[in-house]
Amino acid sequence: MIRDGFWTEVFKLQGSVTPYIAGRLIAFTLFGGCAYFFFDIFKIHNGLATAHYEYIGAVLALLLVMRTNAGYDRWYEARKLWGGIVNQSRNLAQIGLIYGPQNREWREAYARWVAAFSRSCCHSLRDEKKYDEIAQLAETVGVEETRRLSDANHMPMYVVRRVGELLKEAVEKGDLDRFYFLQAEAERARLIDHLGGCERILKTPLAAAFSIKIRRFLFLYLLFLPIAIVDAAGMLTPLIVFLVAYPLLALDQIGVELENPFSKLRLNHLPLDEISDNIRDNVLASLEDLAPLVPYARSPAIRPYNEKPRPAAISSMEDYSPIPIIPRPALES
Repeated sequence: MIRDGFWTEVFKLQGSVTPYIAGRLIAFTLFGGCAYFFFDIFKIHNGLATAHYEYIGAVLALLLVMRTNAGYDRWYEARKLWGGIVNQSRNLAQIGLIYGPQNREWREAYARWVAAFSRSCCHSLRDEKKYDEIAQLAETVGVEETRRLSDANHMPMYVVRRVGELLKEAVEKGDLDRFYFLQAEAERARLIDHLGGCERILKTPLAAAFSIKIRRFLFLYLLFLPIAIVDAAGMLTPLIVFLVAYPLLALDQIGVELENPFSKLRLNHLPLDEISDNIRDNVLASLEDLAPLVPYARSPAIRPYNEKPRPAAISSMEDYSPIPIIPRPALES
């Protein structure tokens, strides 16, 4: 993965939560300015110490980090589950295409339905059920089956049933050994397990009470911040409020964005479309017949890239350069 440079990411807005918190940030900064002018015009001195407020800020930052970590755990677990979908889809496709029937029609139908599973999971997790929303599946399984998918109660389960029917057909005709059938069924079951893990993440958000309390705490902290520091900060009060509010509000929004790793409305959502396309291309490419195997013994010899050329062998003593022999001086008694 290639990351952007330091200065590029410093000023980059795409993928940043800054546009989402800009309104809240400006509001708290303007409130800080109003608080300063109010205290300055009426010559009010609150005499509050800022040390205790620093302790409160540290506790608030810790709570926000805990919430962000909880959101990231959900995002990372979802990515691992989709990594499993990638692996099991490839395994399931290879078992059927290598050990299953060699009938061209069966092979193509099997590969296309295995490739359709990841795309159907993508639409299901995003609550996309209408035909117009899942029309891209028509390129894989056809228009009529895509319409049936849009009417199905659960699209991924419809797909795995189609895969199961194809495997059952191959076994009953004797074109697929039962051992490989059991292996394919195990991979099919793992696909369903991975989908269930994704649905667990989607339908079990972080506790609402936890989010409400943190945001109330954050609101009250930023509301009383300019009042607490106005004596010490003076005219710099709005700037300090801005510098404190920006990371705190950003951490709060990042936790929200990471809570649902599947929705395209969230920043840094999982690239499910790209993953699904990659699975489809890999599986459908397996339909192509392999060229005959070329034995290694018939391949031209290739010297390893890190092998150094050997020095030429010395054929006779004449190739040696004469080495003068210097007598050792006698030791003095």
